[in-house]
Formats: sequence, structure tokens, C-alpha cells
Amino acid sequence: MQSLYAFKGTESDDFKKDEKFLLHSLDSIHDLYISVLALLTEIHKKSIDYNQKRQKKLLGTDSDKNPNTKFQDNQLLHLISENQMLQGVIEKKKLNFWDLDFEYVDLLFKEIINSNLYSAYISETTTSFKEDKQFVLDVYTNIIAPNDKLYDYFEDKKLTWVDDLPVVNTLVVKLLKKLKLTSPETYLLPDVYKDEDDREFARDLMNKTLLNGSKYSQEISGKTTNWDSERLASIDGILLRMAICEFQKFPSIPHKVTLNEYLEIAKEYSTPKSSIFINGVLDKIVKEYKSNDLYPKSGRGLM
Repeated sequence: MQSLYAFKGTESDDFKKDEKFLLHSLDSIHDLYISVLALLTEIHKKSIDYNQKRQKKLLGTDSDKNPNTKFQDNQLLHLISENQMLQGVIEKKKLNFWDLDFEYVDLLFKEIINSNLYSAYISETTTSFKEDKQFVLDVYTNIIAPNDKLYDYFEDKKLTWVDDLPVVNTLVVKLLKKLKLTSPETYLLPDVYKDEDDREFARDLMNKTLLNGSKYSQEISGKTTNWDSERLASIDGILLRMAICEFQKFPSIPHKVTLNEYLEIAKEYSTPKSSIFINGVLDKIVKEYKSNDLYPKSGRGLM
């Protein structure tokens, strides 16, 4: 979607540069994801360092001498910090910026320990992996992901990361939700592509959407009333053209899968009403295709 949004050429252009941009963008998303896990690692280290410094205070209170260690003992954070494969990738790709830019770690850590989430978490006398996981998810969703200064930092680090951040935040939350104590180290290192077919699909979808853009736009216009030309050039228009491309050019993908996929993307990237609008347009198109037996889907159980 980002590649199509950035495209400024015509349907007759050579798309080699755009393919390169697409593949680079996918790799960039993976790097951002790894750097976020590096941030969680550093926040965990900060919790350990924080308690150690409290214990060394000459005039420390009882709570300083015997600090609550639930945060530093958090089992999910330990899984991330002690994942040797993950830490190796962070080091190899030089994606731990937080040693130099430690002020962001300090800022987030202070916000965490001053939050109601933290107070409620350390006040619980019981400890479980489920509880530890929920705490990290709550902290990430409510404190880390929405932080404006962190958002600006990522934008300064790499401009495209601003667009990638919602995708990465969603990925982090989904993976952490399913993380188990018994999960292999590779679980936190998902591949950018499932396989070469997956990589080829991304390239094909972009190229075929660009090659047929005018035709798809005309089809969209015929299914809408009071169509705003500016909206056609917006993210809504891009998502609709991509969805129609999947309908027409990828017979193995069920209509329902395409519909659900682009509705979720619209909710994440576009306006509050976009998913309703896109659903209405695509629903009309699917019904027309089915009634006229156009672009049938192939394979067992496909609709």
C-alpha cells in the first residue's frame, strides 16, 4: 500500500524502482519490529538497574533496601531479554539505538512506574506468566505505543517508519499475546516473507494494481454516488484498487479473505468511516461478479 501511495508514474512506466522500494519497505518494517523488541529489552534492563541503585542508597528507606522486583522478574520480559537469537539479530543489524538514545528508555520507564498499571501490578501478591504477559501488553498498548516523543524519534530515525509503526505495533501485540514459556526462540523472529511465493505475491499485487489502475478506478466510480475524485487518489482508493486486483487477478484468494483483509487495513490506516465505505463498494462488486460469473475463484472451499 505504501508503495502504491508513493507511486507518481503512469501505467506504462517501468516498475523496477517501485519493486525495489516495495521490497526495501518490507525489510524496513522488520527492522523497526526488531528495534521495538530491543527497546523492551532495555526497559527491562532499566528496571533491574533501578532496583540495584535503590538498594545502594546510603539513606535508603525500607522499600529502597527491599524493592518490589515484580517488574524485573517479569517472565515475558525475561523471554525477550534472554532470547539469544533475537539479541544476536539486534547486535548484527545494529538495531539497538537505545544505548546512545537512553533518554527515551528513561522517559518510558518513568512513565511506566508512575502509572496506575504499575501500581496495580506490583500490589498483587501472586505471580503468573499470564499476569506478567498482560502487564506488558497493557504497558505497550497504553504507554509505549501512543508515546508522542517515541513516535517523533522513529520519524527522525527513518521517515518511512512513521507509516510502518501501526503495522509493527499490531504485530508486536499479536505475537506477545500468543507467546508461551515453551515457545522456541524463533517465534519472536518471524520471516519477512513466508517463502519465495509470498515475496512474489507482494510484487505481483503491486505491479498488477499499477498496470490496471485506470480500469479499476472506473469500476469503482461506477459503484459509488457523489464520488470525490480526491478520495479516489487517497488511501481508500488505493485499498479499493488493490482489493479489485485480488478479486480479478488472484483466483486462489477467496472474496471473503480479501474483504476482511482490506477492511482491517482501512481501520488502521484511513478515516473512521473508511471501512464502512470500502465494505459497501466491495460488496457491490463481489455480488456483480458472482451474478455474472466473472472472475470465479478456484480451489476447494473458496467463495
